[in-house]
Amino acid sequence: MTATSTTLVIGATGTTGSRTAARLAAAGHRVRAASRRGAPVPGAEPVRFDWYDPATHATALGDADRVYLVPPVGDPGPAAVMLPFLRLARACGVRRAVLLSSSAVPEDGPAVGQVHRALPDLFGQWAVLRPSWFMQNFTGTHVHAAGIREEGVIRTATGDGRIGFVDAEDIAAVAARALTDAHAPDTDLVLTGPEALSHDDIAAAVTGVTGRPVEHRRLTREQMRDRLSAQMPPAFAALLADMDHAISEGAEDRVTDTVLRVTGRPPGSFRALLEREAQRRG
Repeated sequence: MTATSTTLVIGATGTTGSRTAARLAAAGHRVRAASRRGAPVPGAEPVRFDWYDPATHATALGDADRVYLVPPVGDPGPAAVMLPFLRLARACGVRRAVLLSSSAVPEDGPAVGQVHRALPDLFGQWAVLRPSWFMQNFTGTHVHAAGIREEGVIRTATGDGRIGFVDAEDIAAVAARALTDAHAPDTDLVLTGPEALSHDDIAAAVTGVTGRPVEHRRLTREQMRDRLSAQMPPAFAALLADMDHAISEGAEDRVTDTVLRVTGRPPGSFRALLEREAQRRG
């Protein structure tokens, strides 16, 4: 990455986008931080961007030659808005694109899988990050974190299924390398933490660190779908409930060495994240 390169970070106030923008800026890279309100981001140039407002797209791109792509949240068919933007980005001079996807969504899978499939044909330099579920789902604004704070309950349809939960800081560290290394990964990267944990394990860890009892309450796939439908489009709620069911059958019971290979350091543990959060809150 040259000194004159500019990276457009979409979703720059979100969980991974904010951390990626911060890492790039701290390393001295030029960053254009895109969000729906164009909110200020330390060390970056803020710019307004809305996936559903094409009038914001060209301005946000400006002279950027690489882009970090966070899909529109809750959209079961993001390719409809993302692919026209990506074609515009290529025409405007973007050479490298790094897409945030999910470990549960393979190339040509549902939702963002369609964008994954198209990316290599659009850009000569690319990567698709496929992280497992975020550890921050239990500490931030996610429904699981709210359930812990308000009721001491985590509700899922995952049963005994285990997941290699990953710290968003590690996702951002990989994203920054994928955006700035001399050679792009040109592949998809499955990102996990150091161990696979069930939601019972998560509840026990939160209880142990915070001292507040937390339980994992098990729902059926249908109960999970109906519960989520009150908060998001029904099609996306059904997709998430299906993912929970897949987890119950072992689909996410794995760990990878990707974070270590790309960044040179091992991924952080869930307990380390909880202890970090406890120290931050005093």
